[in-house]
Amino acid sequence: MVLLDSILYAFVTVNGFATSPFVLVVLAFLGAYLGVRAVELIPFTRRIIERREAQAAGAESE
Repeated sequence: MVLLDSILYAFVTVNGFATSPFVLVVLAFLGAYLGVRAVELIPFTRRIIERREAQAAGAESE
């Protein structure tokens, strides 16, 4: 029950922050930054990006 209480308290706290537009903007920038970092770190997505860049470079040279 202690774990459930702390999880519910965290949700209530985040809900209180979510009502402020300034906090939402900060969270959006933080989420965008973490998303970019995750894409760079995950090998599968990095390969997809490298393939697209190689295709774009090949199309430009033609």
